Amino acid sequence: MSAKRNGFSLIEVMVSLVILTIGLVGIFNLHIVAKRGSFESFQQTQASYYANDIINRMRMNRSELINYQGSYSGTTSAPAKACDVNVGGNSICTSVETRVWDLYQWERMFQGDSEQSSGTNVGGLDSSVACIDINGRDVTVVMTWRGVRASSDGLSEASSFAKSCGTSNDRRRALVIETAII
Repeated sequence: MSAKRNGFSLIEVMVSLVILTIGLVGIFNLHIVAKRGSFESFQQTQASYYANDIINRMRMNRSELINYQGSYSGTTSAPAKACDVNVGGNSICTSVETRVWDLYQWERMFQGDSEQSSGTNVGGLDSSVACIDINGRDVTVVMTWRGVRASSDGLSEASSFAKSCGTSNDRRRALVIETAII
């Protein structure tokens, strides 16, 4: 009489658990890589928005164009006069006051002042520095920030002006926009 065994042996169960564990670890690592890539993409989108924002502000205030030039890291203090668009029309600003207000608001945006958690800025770009170069009507805006993981310097192949914006390291990311304001 032959004895038939039904079911799985302990060794078969252990082997299947090892295979399942290896698969789950792979899926978990894939999820982490996807999250990092998504965050890097989000940062690039944010930088593009901030660069285009200051370009549009300069277009609206062409008489002060040359005075927008400089390097900005979020240290500008609040101006004496706020020049937001006002429905009541209470505040009319000169072009100089508008430029100072534009730069102040722009710095506050890319430093993340509009999104806070427990008093800490959580919006904006990480360790961001922005630089504006103006040559006649040609404008170059460089946004730099710190990326999530080390790769290569984001400006290793860029112009000398762009390279001078921010601190050079293997986590620096950058966005350079060149345009003309006519």
